[in-house]
Amino acid sequence: MNIRDNKFNEFLKQSKITCFQREEIKDEMETVVFRSAMEVEGQNLPLVIVMDNSIYTNIRVQIATKVIKDTNRDEILSYMNELNREYKVFKYYVTEEGDICLDSCVTSVAEEFNSEMIYMILNVILEHLVEHYSTFMKKIWSEK
Repeated sequence: MNIRDNKFNEFLKQSKITCFQREEIKDEMETVVFRSAMEVEGQNLPLVIVMDNSIYTNIRVQIATKVIKDTNRDEILSYMNELNREYKVFKYYVTEEGDICLDSCVTSVAEEFNSEMIYMILNVILEHLVEHYSTFMKKIWSEK
């Protein structure tokens, strides 16, 4: 039984939050994925929350897909490092495909899992993205 899943589902119902789609992975860790999107400057950024029977709950937001090029790599990586030094609750990284992602990993034993904390982190991420998304886009499309 995935206790985190049960607690988060109950929190969503009590809070009348309906923007998540729940998917059971049916693996040995009883993984459940909650999918949604964050709207930032008219863009819907894919968001997933992954919960299983480990001590980890992972939150991932896909900022942009296949955007890292030779012409923008240095400027984007420098900006990401600057943001990573400033924020502790989440970190940016680039995938092998050139996608920019933001990840947050929250640890807790299942019995101490706090759904409100997960939702608060989502709100912090959203506020951050509203503030920094346009700068990311300028750096992505820069031809320096």
